[in-house]
Amino acid sequence: QLVESGGGLVQAGGSLRLSCTASGFTLDNYAIGWFRQAPGKEREAVLCISNSDGIKNYLESVKGRFTISSDNAKNVVYLEMNSLKVEDTAVYRCATRPRTCSDYKWLYGYWGQGTQVTVSS
Repeated sequence: QLVESGGGLVQAGGSLRLSCTASGFTLDNYAIGWFRQAPGKEREAVLCISNSDGIKNYLESVKGRFTISSDNAKNVVYLEMNSLKVEDTAVYRCATRPRTCSDYKWLYGYWGQGTQVTVSS
């Protein structure tokens, strides 16, 4: 099971930290990817982390602003979002798949329910 938290309403230029807490399995052998979906748009991969291949950044628009990290002892993956823009507004969801990261959403078998991030101008 994956549970996201940390979303909310923030002004442009602000920051949020999302958490993805895993239960029922440990992160050691699994990749955790963060995806987002804005209204009327396709779900897109943002960042992913795994022990096998480290960190993958799939979205050019968040480079230098978003970072991903994990606390394996707590079984939590974080998405730190800085310098937020209005266009970052979306539902953010974490998902897991065995071992390696991928930007193909259909390769992820388990998903959290999502957390809304709204950035106002």
